[in-house]
Amino acid sequence: MLKTDKAATPEPTQNRILAALPALDYERMLPDLEYIPMPLGWTMSESGDHVNFLHFPTSGIVSLIYDLENGASSEIALVGNEGMVGISIFMGGESMPSSTVVQSAGGAYRLSRKIMKREFALGGQLQHLALLYTQALISQTSQTAVCNQHHSLDQQLCRWLLMSVDRLHHNKLVITQELIANLLGVRRESITEAAGKLQKDGVIEYSRGLIKVLDRPKLEMKVCECYEVVKQEYERLLPLPRSKAG
Repeated sequence: MLKTDKAATPEPTQNRILAALPALDYERMLPDLEYIPMPLGWTMSESGDHVNFLHFPTSGIVSLIYDLENGASSEIALVGNEGMVGISIFMGGESMPSSTVVQSAGGAYRLSRKIMKREFALGGQLQHLALLYTQALISQTSQTAVCNQHHSLDQQLCRWLLMSVDRLHHNKLVITQELIANLLGVRRESITEAAGKLQKDGVIEYSRGLIKVLDRPKLEMKVCECYEVVKQEYERLLPLPRSKAG
């Protein structure tokens, strides 16, 4: 494992999938887990890349993004410490048509393609959790497509804000309006207008490069049903975060 300052390096169990593994499985994998930082804006993989590592985030957010030939792009899913990045390794496709970009800085433990394939072939709890997570991720991407087609930008922004703060586990987002516009596939001016409405209503506070959610209940009242549908599916399929006492 990569030698780093133990005081500054989070435990692998800060990732919910790794935390849910039986002790025997976890201990077997531990020597092969390498912690790496995920800086803001890092492109972990491009569309069509042969993915060599599966990443288990412990903090931060990774965006799965589809890029079009005309230069436009749109985020199709968010991944935080509830999940993993690089599912093509165990799904058999070797690569994905989406790119993966760090939307909010954090860190992750990575596992090589070879070791993940070995673990998956054992048919144990990691395989079970990986397939459940993939089902949850498919649910998120499907609901995102429906939301982008049928709901207003105001509602889409509320959904995106709630999903982001859920994965960061606090109410502050270090991000520009331009980046949000790119993720949602709209013009920056449209995001400025939508964010301005939320700020006027006292839901968020926005300053250059920083969004703070001030009134989450009010934000939840403004969001479309897509947020709750995805949230419930993740709660149904994935293990709950391990309590501090556990």
